[in-house]
Amino acid sequence: MRDLVFVAFLAAFFGAGFRKPFIFVLAYVYIDIVSPQRLTYILLNSVPISLFAFGAALLTWALVDDKRDVRIAPRQILILLLLLYCGITTRGADYPVEALDKWDWVWKALIFAAFLPLTLRTKLRIESLLLFMVLSAASIIIVGGIKTVASGGGYGELNLMVSNNSGLYEGSIISTVAVAIIPLVLWFANHGTIFPPDWKVKLFCYALVFACCMIPVGTSARTGLLCVVLCAGLMLRDAKRKFLYIGILAAIGILAVPLLPSSFTQRMGTIKTYKADESASTRLAVWQWTWEYAKTHPFGGGFEMYRADVLNYDLETVEGEGNNITIKHTPTSDKARAYHSSYFEMLGEQGWPGIILWLGLNIIGIVRMEILRHRYRKAEPEYAWVSPLAGALQSATLIYLLGASFVSIAFQPFIFQLIGAQIGLDTYLARKRGEAGWRPMRKARVAPLDTAPA
Repeated sequence: MRDLVFVAFLAAFFGAGFRKPFIFVLAYVYIDIVSPQRLTYILLNSVPISLFAFGAALLTWALVDDKRDVRIAPRQILILLLLLYCGITTRGADYPVEALDKWDWVWKALIFAAFLPLTLRTKLRIESLLLFMVLSAASIIIVGGIKTVASGGGYGELNLMVSNNSGLYEGSIISTVAVAIIPLVLWFANHGTIFPPDWKVKLFCYALVFACCMIPVGTSARTGLLCVVLCAGLMLRDAKRKFLYIGILAAIGILAVPLLPSSFTQRMGTIKTYKADESASTRLAVWQWTWEYAKTHPFGGGFEMYRADVLNYDLETVEGEGNNITIKHTPTSDKARAYHSSYFEMLGEQGWPGIILWLGLNIIGIVRMEILRHRYRKAEPEYAWVSPLAGALQSATLIYLLGASFVSIAFQPFIFQLIGAQIGLDTYLARKRGEAGWRPMRKARVAPLDTAPA
């Protein structure tokens, strides 16, 4: 029965795409994030629905979409350069068979990210894309939030609809993404137009924010806690009453601590005692090994190169109490441990050229969104949505980059879709300024918003 529901939903989705071709882009986003083929038993498992959605999106854009507004941004070129470089390192990978498995989905994520901005020629399309990204992730987050409230969760114990612990269904990854979309959810609560922000929309958005905060608790992901702290700090810059905001955060923290499950507080306690935690110790050892590897292999070893690592480290434990404390060092060895960091993932697999391209994509996005934040801060009412959206996209990227320090999500498709949305917003506004010779601080010659249908 569940298979039939998903099939009917996707059939309606694709059917709508033949009337409004941009819906094929949204269908691909939904499939890429939610992976409905993993939620069904038989009917969708053997059908390449993701490939069909992307093929339909690309073909309909090439045949029927208006291309007068198309602009190629420098970051789209960077994405294609990263794609080309990854292809080269895959051909010469240290583990060629395993590397092909990762290449099989990485190239799709990069191609779609480079293609996506070409379709975002109206404000409605930009908002629709972000709405589908948020709601698709929310379908996982809401389930996790409900289960956390009901059972408390636990590290590796929170079931997010599937037993396959990969993609957004992995605890640390969904924790990072859940916190990263909070600024976007709050933007929809105040500036959305597809669903005008009445009390029902605001209530849903605030409930979704609560669910997003519950995900790090339910998964007991230390990465998620750090992302929550950063998110709270970034929201401070736009708070009108900063001292009141800080006081509310402090009160929430004091009230929330006694209600947190013991599994969460115990795992968060390992942040301070990381030397005694095997997971943290192996990460540090992997990072050191990768750094040494990069010195002799500056161009990387291709995807899945971590399989070559051999680790030797000391696990530090404290025994006794009071004045009778004994620190015990236990020699430990391991091998083929994953990076648990996007930065070392890029450095080990793609070398210095790869990490420079990857960091360039993200840093340029942060700078461009900051420029838009300031440029449109005092703009006319028609463009009042721009500065908050640029700030939300910038905050989402910063939260992702923090989470990426502890999770291997350098090529996570959701993040590249976020980069595509940033590029689309930037090029859309550049075209609007070019059409009207507009400067945001001027009241004259402001071009009307593009309200063309998607």
